[in-house]
Amino acid sequence: MASQIKLWASELGFADARITRAELPAEAETALAAWLAEGCHGEMDYMARHGMLRLRPAELVPGTLRVISLRMHYWPAGACDADTVLADGNSAYVSRYALGRDYHKVIRNRLQKLAERISAADPAHQFRVFTDSAPLAEVALAAQAGQGWRGKHTLLLNKQQGSLFFLGEILTNLPLPEDDSEPGHCGRCTRCIDICPTGAIVAPYKVDARRCISYLTIELQGVIPEPLRPLIGNRVYGCDDCQLACPWNRFAVPTAEADFAVRHGLDNVSLLELFGWDEATFLARMAGSPIYRIGYAKWLSNLAIGLGNAPYDAAIVVALQQREGSENDWVRESVAWALQRQLQAAAEEGK
Repeated sequence: MASQIKLWASELGFADARITRAELPAEAETALAAWLAEGCHGEMDYMARHGMLRLRPAELVPGTLRVISLRMHYWPAGACDADTVLADGNSAYVSRYALGRDYHKVIRNRLQKLAERISAADPAHQFRVFTDSAPLAEVALAAQAGQGWRGKHTLLLNKQQGSLFFLGEILTNLPLPEDDSEPGHCGRCTRCIDICPTGAIVAPYKVDARRCISYLTIELQGVIPEPLRPLIGNRVYGCDDCQLACPWNRFAVPTAEADFAVRHGLDNVSLLELFGWDEATFLARMAGSPIYRIGYAKWLSNLAIGLGNAPYDAAIVVALQQREGSENDWVRESVAWALQRQLQAAAEEGK
């Protein structure tokens, strides 16, 4: 059955499927408790609320004996070069996982199909499927299942295929044979730590979410703290820097999933163009995208900070001035900060 599951997973577009027990070692709980105690989860209250449950799949879904861990590549082959976009202060950088359709729906549907196929073969099969949608330590379980190892940036790394993939899980009551884990292969490399724009990787294998650009531009309910704004650069939704710097991603595999292809030119679009969208345009174009869930106000706030970091441009000043009177506090604060930055840059250039 385990071999058959892996074959079916491949047919459904997954890069790999591995199986592990429905528990993690005690040291995982010690590390999570310390991380939470330090407040490294920021405003993600659900992390503290669920606590150790995310390390105990059999408590999350009673009767679970095994976790089937699956990977699916997401990097769109046709996307504009990431480093090129990051180097252009007038362009908006969107994390490459978010350029296409919402991965939650895509992967959940595939997981459901795989689980139902297992049930057809074994009517005793009981299951639940998840992808970044429940208190579940996905990376730890994937590493334990032999999908790779946790890198110093805390993401899962695979020796043959890098880290540019999504994870998903099937919690099952079947006593399937377990796959072996593998040792880490980061060695003395610190490229991910060194490249992080905000110093969010505060130690190997430890990220302080309160400094992480992905958290700041997506999870944080409010304006990015002022000391961190200049460090955000043109990153308006998520951040890929630690993965771009990782040597193992020279082996990364582009996705074959049409749903993850670039939509609306988000791989290479100007900050000004996106800032000019009204709410109706945002809602229409971001429908079905993971970006949709942050909402229009957060989107504008992030873009305003990007414009504040951009090279001086009279057109940027005009665009910001047009939104000075926004009804939203987040937008007004970000716009005011960005305007001050642009006007300061103009004064320094004698314009």
